[in-house]
Amino acid sequence: MRQGSGGQAVIRFRAAGVSLLLAHLLLVGWLTLRPLDVPWMTAANLSPFAGIKADLTLGPAAATRRIGGELLLLAPLGVLLPMAGGRLFVSPWASLARTVAAGALISLAIELGQTGVPGQVVDVDSLILNTIGVALAHVLFVPVCRARLRRRKQQRIRMLPRAGHDVPQGATPTISRVGIAP
Repeated sequence: MRQGSGGQAVIRFRAAGVSLLLAHLLLVGWLTLRPLDVPWMTAANLSPFAGIKADLTLGPAAATRRIGGELLLLAPLGVLLPMAGGRLFVSPWASLARTVAAGALISLAIELGQTGVPGQVVDVDSLILNTIGVALAHVLFVPVCRARLRRRKQQRIRMLPRAGHDVPQGATPTISRVGIAP
């Protein structure tokens, strides 16, 4: 169910979400799909968690940088996709499932797009970490933000005057009598 009242606010909220989403996707596309000039390339990693295990053997600092970078690359989608959707009253599980599925598909499209880019290789661990990053961002921020927005909306509804109370309505408008034209 979408918000019924405050239509302008909903439109502005969704427009901001769509604009930020497009800007983020353009940045991610530039970062991941640009050709790299490298002297040699590793083979594609198609076995899950093999790259993560290799990163962990490099030491804590390098592993944190590499794994954290993959987690953070698409993490903003966990917030921007629901924001662009503009739904305030929705099941948290359905929202999480939709957002994670969309994040996984976007990550898969990026990985498949990298097959034709010089210097870029496919890594299934990137797909896994990107999807986990989207899910974590969604779980950490979206329920809190939606609850806050719902409370704010309920407060505005309570502040509106109700019918039947002592609210000055002003004079009743009158319609001037106009004769029928011949």
